[in-house]
Amino acid sequence: MRIAVGGISHETNTFSTLKTGLDDFYVRRGEEIIQGEFWSAYHKEGIEFVPTLTAGASPHGLVEKTAYVKLKEELLARLERSLPPRRRGGRGGLPVDGIYLMLHGAMEVEEVGDGESDLVGAIRALVGPDVLISCSLDLHGNIAPALVESVDILTALRTAPHRDGLQTRQRALDLLIRCFKENIRPVSVLIKPPLLLPGEFAVTEVEPAKSLYGMLEEIDTVEGILTSSLLVGCAWTDSPYTSTSVIVTAEKDNQLAQKCAARLAEAVWKQRGEFKTDVETASVDEAISKALSASESTVFISDSGDNITAGGAGDITLFVEKLLRAGASDAVVAGIADADAVARCAKVGEGASLTMEIGGKLDKINGSPLNVTGKVIHLSPHPSEGKQPSLAVLRVEGVDIVLTSARQAFTTLESFRRAGIDALKRKIVVVKLGYLFPELRDNAPKTIMALSPGFTDLRMEMLPFQRVRRPIFPLDKDFIWQPGE
Repeated sequence: MRIAVGGISHETNTFSTLKTGLDDFYVRRGEEIIQGEFWSAYHKEGIEFVPTLTAGASPHGLVEKTAYVKLKEELLARLERSLPPRRRGGRGGLPVDGIYLMLHGAMEVEEVGDGESDLVGAIRALVGPDVLISCSLDLHGNIAPALVESVDILTALRTAPHRDGLQTRQRALDLLIRCFKENIRPVSVLIKPPLLLPGEFAVTEVEPAKSLYGMLEEIDTVEGILTSSLLVGCAWTDSPYTSTSVIVTAEKDNQLAQKCAARLAEAVWKQRGEFKTDVETASVDEAISKALSASESTVFISDSGDNITAGGAGDITLFVEKLLRAGASDAVVAGIADADAVARCAKVGEGASLTMEIGGKLDKINGSPLNVTGKVIHLSPHPSEGKQPSLAVLRVEGVDIVLTSARQAFTTLESFRRAGIDALKRKIVVVKLGYLFPELRDNAPKTIMALSPGFTDLRMEMLPFQRVRRPIFPLDKDFIWQPGE
């Protein structure tokens, strides 16, 4: 069996004033895509992969059209070069037996709109109607109907925080192989409950998301069903398709898929008022006050409005300012994206003091530069290594500010250690995240979710939505919805 592999992946925050350019994407080409044990296991089964191009960028602002088009055209060109000329476009037989795409589901491209639909539509036009296409998706994808119409198999992550990336890829590939070998032409049903749901309100380890995601395993055991997915969506992508999504793929029975999807969608809608954060929430001032008085050895505070992993700018200095005003000691703010500030710290060197403005250069709507005087206590990499430092730690009174030359999310204990910080030995650790990623979540003695301003504000009513379909909960509350609508 011959399977082409590719994909362009991005979670787009359209409230950001920033753009995602070509340099923001990490691109892999050809054989480097299919290296590792995951792919080797399939090689041993006699699967031949045709690697094209994969590109992924961290959550950020609208994808620039020029960047997307360049990546798309290269992916299509690589795919076309791998096809026998007489077979392109589905003429004279199958060019490949299947295509596996690694996508996200919330990519928004300037002047194009939904990136996944555009990309897969172009791939389908190239290879023809007979080639099986399978996609793995992030559960924070929004999903347009056109994507489901162009793809045979769609399956999404089932954990948030994400723990099942490998299993999801494997499920997408295994189903593709099975459908080819058993000559199955799958049918998929998409139902979109009109629910605007920030990811932090749908942690899959707690209710109601836990039980709802538990329904997927039950649906998957129904005879004739291949796979089911529940996608939370990306609430910060202001598009006509932004909402939760239920997708059920059946072997051939559309009515069976519809029935299973409707049951899950109804359950999601019934619980719409129950979704909330799984940790204590507070205003910025309240979060700092609670952390200072907490009995726990370490308190992690999520600066949720400036959440880099959901497209926040990562340079709002509000927490630095508030912690200094509160007289906090033994506190860390990780981090503030400011290349100029890092360069200035590197110039004076470790142990030196300086006065400068930090932050407020990327998100100029919700933040502004803050003037501070502090001492440089860490540079990484160290200048002695012969590289320009990309990270600096500036100690300002009782607050250590981690400055980074690019937007960087601190999601693991190791990411703090690289900054010379043992996070679990500090009293207050502010991170520019929403929910904590698995390692931090599993080790944090106490966590507070601060309802702070920024491009990723959890307070949906504070965001200037223009393109989402209405009515949609919670922007609208007094309306009735059923799966058939």
